[in-house]
Amino acid sequence: MTESRTVSISIKRRPEEVYEYLADPTNFPKWSVFIKEIRKEGNEWIATTPESTVRIRFTPRNEFRILDHYVTVSPQIQVYVPMRVLADPENDSEVIFTVFRMPGMSDEQYKDDIGMVLTDLTGLKRVLEDNEKA
Repeated sequence: MTESRTVSISIKRRPEEVYEYLADPTNFPKWSVFIKEIRKEGNEWIATTPESTVRIRFTPRNEFRILDHYVTVSPQIQVYVPMRVLADPENDSEVIFTVFRMPGMSDEQYKDDIGMVLTDLTGLKRVLEDNEKA
């Protein structure tokens, strides 16, 4: 069984607003340290990362605020990234993101991946809470 860890962050914005912001991939470079640039190409998005260029295929927009996506790092490596926006009891948002440990990944590499996701989620929170018109 593949090891995974789900991380989350609370955001003081309505879930629908957070979902709409995240459902637009052009917003990713505004909050992600992983994605520096992104452009649409056919049914996929081409993203420039600090290490390379990757292809991303996003789940179609949906009423459940599911933002799962598939990142193709190379023809042999595709990473499934489950992501959701949940409503909390006060109608704010909880963004959850599951990080799977890739085969052959060291403990340090896995820890670094989780750290990068936490950094990105913190960036998302900052952008959405600091800018009411994000």
